[in-house]
Amino acid sequence: MANVTIVGFGVMGRAAGRLLLDAGHALRISDPAPASLAAAADMSVEAVSLSAVADRPGLVLLFLPGPDQIRQVVSGAGGLLATAKAPITIVDHSTANPEVARDMAELAKARGHHWIDAPVLGRPQVAGKWTLPIGQTEGALDSARPILECYAANLFEIGGAGSGHVVKLLNQMMFGAINAMTAEMMAVAERLGVAPARLYEIMMASNAATVSNLYRELGKRVSEDRYDEATFSMRLLEKDVRLGLEMARAAGLEPKVGASVAALNEAALAAGHGDEDTAVLWKVVASDG
Repeated sequence: MANVTIVGFGVMGRAAGRLLLDAGHALRISDPAPASLAAAADMSVEAVSLSAVADRPGLVLLFLPGPDQIRQVVSGAGGLLATAKAPITIVDHSTANPEVARDMAELAKARGHHWIDAPVLGRPQVAGKWTLPIGQTEGALDSARPILECYAANLFEIGGAGSGHVVKLLNQMMFGAINAMTAEMMAVAERLGVAPARLYEIMMASNAATVSNLYRELGKRVSEDRYDEATFSMRLLEKDVRLGLEMARAAGLEPKVGASVAALNEAALAAGHGDEDTAVLWKVVASDG
């Protein structure tokens, strides 16, 4: 049995937490959001303040919105590195950029702690089958592996700190492209007199290579006109694609498709769709012109 604390007990954190409890690990959470605290109470999981997270050795799993929150939780005043009383391993399951991972890993290592960036490839409903691309400080995965294998079926060691985030951002750029093309297709269909729900029905009945798992989910939401209780929000996708573009540009490449996707995502946020599911993007495309 290991000591594990989850910081950020949203949809993904809860999915991992349930499997950790099933495996018999000692779990705590830290998250001030009322919904997260209520979920922890329902699962009989102790909630602690951030300053109390690192008061014992073990693993700290981060499920946070982005780079700013990671820096605040790890290296900010009252954060993990400032309050740690024993060696810990910080496992960042968030989607962020490689730079923040390298910075946090360097600080953690200097203070005798381990760092792993292991962003999740997989939806919350398939926890247990997730894939984790892993960047790490040397030897960090040795003790963490049994914990991560409670909710991930595939662990791929990529390289040093930040490597995991490289792979995740590439995945998110692909996600954004599929989401944007689905939106555009639905908008064109409606303009030409084919109801999006009818188009979805036809494509789902086919064996067309274009019918991906992501299209299945997006098209179903569009056909039902249902964008609340987001599986993945426009706000998060906009952030992920933007970070992917920044990463590519830092490497000397200018993504063409990615830049177009980013512009559509920004338009969706400007139209007030930030907290809705990414499937809502088709409404933004349909309203153009």
